[in-house]
Amino acid sequence: MQASEKASPKTFYLPRLPRWRSLLRSFALAKDPLPVLNDTLAHYGDTVELFIGGVEKSILTRDPGLTQHILQKNNRNYAKSKFTRGFSRYIGHGLLTNDGPDWLRQRRLIQPGFHRQRVAALTGLMQEITSDTLAPLVAQAGAAGGATTVEVHELMTRLTFRIIARSVFSTNFPEAELDRLARLITEIQAFFVRSIRQPYLKPWFRLRGRFKYHDDLAAELRVLLGRLIAKRQADNAQPGATPPDDLLQMLLDVRYEDTGEPMTPERVLDEALILLIAGHETSANALTWLTYLLAHHPAEAAAIRTEADGVLAGRRPVFEDLPRLGRALHAVQETMRCYPPAWMVDRVALADDEYQGLRIPKGTLFSLYFHGLHHDPKYWPEPEQFRPSRFAPGQAQPVQANAYVPFGGGPRLCIGMQFALTEMQLVTLELLRLFEINWVPGQGPVDMQPLVTLRPKGDFRVQLRLR
Repeated sequence: MQASEKASPKTFYLPRLPRWRSLLRSFALAKDPLPVLNDTLAHYGDTVELFIGGVEKSILTRDPGLTQHILQKNNRNYAKSKFTRGFSRYIGHGLLTNDGPDWLRQRRLIQPGFHRQRVAALTGLMQEITSDTLAPLVAQAGAAGGATTVEVHELMTRLTFRIIARSVFSTNFPEAELDRLARLITEIQAFFVRSIRQPYLKPWFRLRGRFKYHDDLAAELRVLLGRLIAKRQADNAQPGATPPDDLLQMLLDVRYEDTGEPMTPERVLDEALILLIAGHETSANALTWLTYLLAHHPAEAAAIRTEADGVLAGRRPVFEDLPRLGRALHAVQETMRCYPPAWMVDRVALADDEYQGLRIPKGTLFSLYFHGLHHDPKYWPEPEQFRPSRFAPGQAQPVQANAYVPFGGGPRLCIGMQFALTEMQLVTLELLRLFEINWVPGQGPVDMQPLVTLRPKGDFRVQLRLR
């Protein structure tokens, strides 16, 4: 019986994947989890009890009602699990890894930095950086007869890193430093995820010094950002200094309502690191997948371009134009359905609970499988098809809100959602204003690599042809 079925007066028990079978599947799960999870749900139903790595009991679900219950309706009873908290070992105790009253206090403090008006004020900056990043490609294409090829994930990582770095720190990272930061984040993610999926390898990792090695990488990350924060504080201390209006300055200036005190230096560093990582990673991955999809669906790219030409008549969009440029936004939304950057999240029950006859004892660990939910044909006709029109107004089958969770849900809905959607819509519009996107033939299939976020395994190339 599935947790999404109508309430029953009787308690029911979930189907269970035996521990020995979970253990046998742990190797395949570590290598490529999505097919394993999809096969499990196809066999057992939308909600199933299993053992992560054959060790940790968890409930895997793609049920939208149960997901909504955990993230929204009874969210106070569900905290981030030890797995997400374990990530704080590498990236600190910022909004992404924090929980409880301390998280809520920080969220309220930082929320004004992502207010709609503040995002609107960043539109020009986003456009400037996008133009500067694409300009060399325009020059290359012009010098090569009208077209050039590009590695997409590398391009989008560089672009989104530049945008968030300027938004947070009002500075451009040197290219070498930016590349180093991106490599550090990727390497730390890959190790952290492997240590979760194959927990029985932890003694081997300790013996080989892998934990210390990745702790050192995380320390390097903090040193790089700590230097920028220290420089800002030194600049602010100069006579007559006028601090820039960016997110770092907001973190330095805000005061807690109850004490009137600023954040500690360690907390400022934690939050700045989270903003930098989360602020580029999800957008970079989503824009990479969007470019992949548009290269394979030129009619969708043409529709976005035609709408933009009609609305803008050749000028650059301003923030107020974006609601009239729905096709670009719908393509972004559909991409995040197909390839949700946060493809799975975890929660643990703080007290006994019940959901439609399903008893949930205190300490129950949930794996909320957003990718599975986004591809469930019960809520998405032809779920493997790229159809941005799903998100257009007036559809016969409107999007069911709790079946679409690319930014999470409830009080922990991603604080940067408006920032990310605005950024991705603007990048899409500018990319299609300048280029036609064509797939480069002869490449192998583009596989997914589900780390903390869902990225492509390796990179792929597209041809950008000048319009």
